[in-house]
Amino acid sequence: MIERISILGTGLLGTSVGLALRAAGFKGAIAGWNRGSEQGQVALRMGAVDSLAPDPMEAARASQVTVLAVPIFATLDFMEKLAPVLGPEHLVTDVGSTKRVICETAARLYNTPGRAAFLPGHPMAGKERGGAALADAYLFRGAVWLFTDDPTAKRSPQSAELVKGWRELVAAMGAKTLDIDPIRHDDLVAWVSHLPQFTATALSALLEEEVGGAPELKDVGGRALREMTRLGSSPFSMWRDIAHTNTEAVERALAALEQRLALLRENLRTPELRNQFEQANKFRRE
Repeated sequence: MIERISILGTGLLGTSVGLALRAAGFKGAIAGWNRGSEQGQVALRMGAVDSLAPDPMEAARASQVTVLAVPIFATLDFMEKLAPVLGPEHLVTDVGSTKRVICETAARLYNTPGRAAFLPGHPMAGKERGGAALADAYLFRGAVWLFTDDPTAKRSPQSAELVKGWRELVAAMGAKTLDIDPIRHDDLVAWVSHLPQFTATALSALLEEEVGGAPELKDVGGRALREMTRLGSSPFSMWRDIAHTNTEAVERALAALEQRLALLRENLRTPELRNQFEQANKFRRE
């Protein structure tokens, strides 16, 4: 039974995990850590964590489960540092948006009988802006929480029990769990998550350059503008790591979008334009 959890990274997702655990009835101890003290204090005031740990390594050692809720490069760094000091009585999991590199690192450092378990995870939930103040106890309710675990992992019975317990807690938060291969994960999220983000970033940057100073912009720009550019306010600090660790899949998606935009541009006055709208409508209906 899981009774002690540490959350390393008390931004939007980490703080939401703490709040969601409490909303789900988790009665154990939750310790938080954040590189900057301000976000940790917000998480503490919101009740997402019971205490703030001065040392993330000590927090992990004192916990049964450690949730890495930091950008991907920081996650990889923590994985390297935690592996030598944790044992089969520990589980480390993450919420990173790309999984191939994380799973490769986990296969090298974790998931053998004498070592800690690592369960790669990715909740398909979030907001365009980060920070503990925007955390939500119900952020994961109805969302899909993806796991890219290695089915061949040879864990100790103790580690396997912790993995089972964490999966049950995720379900208790209201998430729908789904297991998926890490390569398939990265290919899929490149289309459904990363491509929309980079499209919104490109559009927002273009609009800022072309009409950003227009005094009529707020009056002329309606719902379509707001919806299409909402993701444009997402922080570079998070998306830099995604771009570096899922480069090839994102490149393929962006190249395909470039071709589709060219097709639209070339057919603004032909019947093909109708076909493109019909195909888009079909996707939305499904």
